[in-house]
Amino acid sequence: MPLFRFRVYWEDDDQVYRDIEIRPAQTFLEFHKAILTAYEFDGKHSASFYESNDRWQQGRELNSEVLVNKKDAPALSMMRTPVSALVSKPDQKFVYIYDPVKKWAFQVELIGVIADEDAKRTYPYVFRKEGVGPAQYGIKGVNPDKLMEIEEKYDLGADEMAEGFSNEGEDGSSESFGEVLGGGDSIDE
Repeated sequence: MPLFRFRVYWEDDDQVYRDIEIRPAQTFLEFHKAILTAYEFDGKHSASFYESNDRWQQGRELNSEVLVNKKDAPALSMMRTPVSALVSKPDQKFVYIYDPVKKWAFQVELIGVIADEDAKRTYPYVFRKEGVGPAQYGIKGVNPDKLMEIEEKYDLGADEMAEGFSNEGEDGSSESFGEVLGGGDSIDE
């Protein structure tokens, strides 16, 4: 069975993306959940996919809260619409918006179709992650407890920070960070 390969870029930084493989018969709701998992978002808010052109302009909407596809409805249902129903060209594009209040925006582009799936994988499957994704709440990164452990381990108190990163050499001489960077051939003359 063939698979679609999509690249999901974070709109604010195209160096941050996730590559996801999905079966054509799987729904946009499954694709939506894969994107949330790939970017570590909580899934508590509604989302929409929009068909898009090459300039990322939004077209027809698929919404996570719409339950049934009705004729002339303002949006299609993610739950009822298979991905293959809206893929009509080799470089198909979508705009994905998560949380209507915060408006997390992602650009979704079909980057390939592969012939066979791996029987050992569960699809949709995130096969590549590039860059640190946005933090849905607060700051993503170092846990404050871990930061405190690092400070204690290296004794990075306020005294050392105020002195400007001194570095004591093996011979007992001391050089400041500025002297090392500005350096000459030798600090002892």
